[in-house]
Amino acid sequence: MSTPYVERGRSGQKRRTLNALVDAAREMVAAGKTPTVDEAALASGVARSTAYRYFPGQRELLAAAHPETALHSMLPDNPSNDPTERLDAVVVRFTAMIVETENQQRTMLRLSLEPTTPGGNLPLRQGRAIPWIAEALEPLRGKMSDAQIHRLVLAIRSATGIESLVWLTDIGGLSREEVVESMRWSAQALLRQALEVGPPRQ
Repeated sequence: MSTPYVERGRSGQKRRTLNALVDAAREMVAAGKTPTVDEAALASGVARSTAYRYFPGQRELLAAAHPETALHSMLPDNPSNDPTERLDAVVVRFTAMIVETENQQRTMLRLSLEPTTPGGNLPLRQGRAIPWIAEALEPLRGKMSDAQIHRLVLAIRSATGIESLVWLTDIGGLSREEVVESMRWSAQALLRQALEVGPPRQ
């Protein structure tokens, strides 16, 4: 990630400072904590006044610490034109990331559900996975309208991600491996239903 402050002069040193703050915040989030800017500054050895030049508040820090922030695509190089294969590739990578960063994801989910949190700046409320799934379904353009594809994307997203993992493990009692397979199956089932019958109605 970048900030206007990082781009103004001595950008190399500033980026190292930024990375130190973000890394410290990610470690704390992984441990189930919700770090403040002060705590990230202390943990990273960065002066408190300096840390606030990068992150005016906790919301900005947590958004930067979220593991999905730097990713722009989940597709492999030279992806297939088959939407079924493209979607499965995205879901496999997306769910692997969710499992690998489960503690961070759970923390961000909890924060996104707190009514006192200004959620517009939290990654889980920004729908970061939506563009990844939409990119996987690009070959459907011309066969479905943009609105239909969007509804399908939302349906697939609702069956994948940290929210589904939490329910399937904590309530459903599935292992992480079983959760991943369930999400892959659900995504493919929704795509197949959309192709054969049509996407969810508006």
